[in-house]
Amino acid sequence: MVALDASCVLVLGAARSGVAAAAALRRAAPEAAVRLADRTHRDDVEPLEGVELALGRWDVGLLEGVDLVVKSPGVPGEAPLVEAARRRGIPVWSEVELGFRLLGEGHDVIGVTGTNGKTTTTALCGAMLDRGGVQVSVGGNIGTALSTLVGRLAPGEAVVCELSSFQLEDVERFHAHVAVLLNVTPDHLDRHGTFERYAALKLRVFERQGPHDTSILNTDDAWVGALDPSRLPGRARRLCVRRADVRADLRDAFAQSGLRGDHNLSNAVCAHAAALAAGAGHDGALAALAEFQPLAHRLEEIAVVDGVRYIDDSKATNVEAAAEALGAFHQGVHVILGGSLKGTSFAPLAPLLAGRAEAAYLIGQAADALARDLAPSGVALHRCGTLEAALEAATRAAAPGDVVLLAPACASFDQFRDYEERGERFRALVEALAA
Repeated sequence: MVALDASCVLVLGAARSGVAAAAALRRAAPEAAVRLADRTHRDDVEPLEGVELALGRWDVGLLEGVDLVVKSPGVPGEAPLVEAARRRGIPVWSEVELGFRLLGEGHDVIGVTGTNGKTTTTALCGAMLDRGGVQVSVGGNIGTALSTLVGRLAPGEAVVCELSSFQLEDVERFHAHVAVLLNVTPDHLDRHGTFERYAALKLRVFERQGPHDTSILNTDDAWVGALDPSRLPGRARRLCVRRADVRADLRDAFAQSGLRGDHNLSNAVCAHAAALAAGAGHDGALAALAEFQPLAHRLEEIAVVDGVRYIDDSKATNVEAAAEALGAFHQGVHVILGGSLKGTSFAPLAPLLAGRAEAAYLIGQAADALARDLAPSGVALHRCGTLEAALEAATRAAAPGDVVLLAPACASFDQFRDYEERGERFRALVEALAA
């Protein structure tokens, strides 16, 4: 942990990352004044000793006396308050940048980014390092803010950090000793505007890598496979991996795990390569893979009821992730799709539905767009409105051996707080069926 050269820090956003950043600042720089602001009057924020809370306030007056702004992932870079800080010459960091700086030297960082599969790959890489003999913690976008680890790591302990485009938006010195790029497909265009800008943010994970570092590229992904490794940011050793080159022992370990689908095999290949690059033993890494089970809301089997399997992939919040979920099954799928729109077309799902789905059940804000884009599939499309109605309809139609799959291809913000709340609601409904 290192000292912070700032006398007054404004943290924007009082959700999980913002609270973690404020708390880390108090631990690492107790002499600094810390102001935690949020545009809403949140009632879930506990008072933090030494932290000034400014809830329900979002004006330039917050910048008075401030010499550093730390931005939570949910705060856009174009927010007027952020732009005002930049005009005044106040540095703006992401929470990940703050966490990295406060961790200090002596901790190898394995950074994992991509559009889909980040959380599974991050968790799996952490498990492989642990079983492979490397002391490790896991943080970042996976749910434990990187700042949470400040002052709490053992000397030399490694960190596997999941990185979203929102977190890479405002990094300056963040340095991944091992960096993984899983895939890049259109996502968050409602925030970033263009695919080109979104993709450029993903590549920032490589920017400060040197010749002793490693970049791992999943060339099974079309966009990543088309990259010229010599033109990437940074100067790391480039390691291109793909499923076709998987060794038999890794493939066997994958078959023993609870993971399914080609996309998860690609995730496992990348996690294994990253773990070995960070010093894990091969046998321990394979043992971790063989034991690994799907994380919550990621192709997680909830129950089998009357011969029908119920699968929660609520984390499939974009078209590509939903396509990967559908690709894990061959036939007899009753898929629940829909939620809030993100600015992309659903048309790529139509041919997958035609080959696998018995019917699709459409919910939320995106229902009309889904019905339009998926009509060419020839699959029955049912507008159900809510998750409850969709599950009820799918359950009535499903026969033994079929799968009811929640893979929304959308964000959740029209009807739920986040994808986790959506997945938990699906779980509760399925468990009520099984009771």
